[in-house]
Amino acid sequence: MKKIKLDIVGLSYSQTQSGAYALVLGEISGRRRLPIIIGSFEAQAIAIEIEKMTPSRPLTHDLFKSFAKAYHITVQEIIIYNLVDGIFYSKLICSDGKKVVEIDARTSDAIAVAVRFDCPIYTYEFILSTAGIVIEGNDFVYLENINEPPEEKTTTGPTGSYNSLSVDELKTRLQEALSEESYEKAAKIRDELNRRKSS
Repeated sequence: MKKIKLDIVGLSYSQTQSGAYALVLGEISGRRRLPIIIGSFEAQAIAIEIEKMTPSRPLTHDLFKSFAKAYHITVQEIIIYNLVDGIFYSKLICSDGKKVVEIDARTSDAIAVAVRFDCPIYTYEFILSTAGIVIEGNDFVYLENINEPPEEKTTTGPTGSYNSLSVDELKTRLQEALSEESYEKAAKIRDELNRRKSS
């Protein structure tokens, strides 16, 4: 079967499942999008790597990457190969330079590994035609609302009380949040710093 290359085009708080996130993959040369509901931990793991945030201690997917590199194993690609009863099935295609091995994985974990190894993500036509949606424009904002469920929004703006702090105070709070491994808080502080840079 012909493989279709995908890219991450969006990651946002799920409007349909409480505590979950919607990871949106898009075909490279088309208008179809593949939304996948994932857990908050996996969403954070993906967002942290994409945003190049450095946790104080390695996360599970970082540990996997370090372990693989220590034994000269590379992840060549990720394939979302099946869809059964609304559940996506994925596998990692790994190599040590001598042999290639396929390892079954949850799709959310596979994507978190893919962003760390900077390897391509693929799926097949029957999955895109079954579960994909066609969009007219680029409606997904990159990493939109990743750390802020709708019910947690405040009236003081997207970053709440952080807008009253100075830049130096925000940078200090950011380092504290990273050292405490409070990545949701760190992302909100980072967003406030980015907002001030662009204004």
